[in-house]
Amino acid sequence: QLQLAESGGGLVQPGGSLRLSCAASGFTLHYYTVAWFRQVPGKEREGVACSSKGDGSTYYADSVKGRFTISRDNAKKMIFLQMNSLKPEDTGVYYCAVEAAPVLVLSKLCQTAQDFGRWGQGTQVTVSS
Repeated sequence: QLQLAESGGGLVQPGGSLRLSCAASGFTLHYYTVAWFRQVPGKEREGVACSSKGDGSTYYADSVKGRFTISRDNAKKMIFLQMNSLKPEDTGVYYCAVEAAPVLVLSKLCQTAQDFGRWGQGTQVTVSS
């Protein structure tokens, strides 16, 4: 059974760092595009970062470019999101997601939550002093 499980969230001060992890099981990660989305109450899920299957090309939302880094270890079935220089507006529940369908336009896919078929349960990130 395909499962995703996030960890690593918590409370951090502005300017701090966190590393989120997502453990995958029940499938071969290499064949999937992976993504991190975040959500705050009253808003839609926002695509933060993506790593395409195959060539591993990446996409980042403008709001996190230069601060966040997505990575993956296909052999260990792990997906990571390194978050640096955190801001209060980065607060939210962070979800990892995967999708096996062919990637046509990575930036479009990574901004469309409904195109991802499998999700983790989410981990809370709070950036506050």
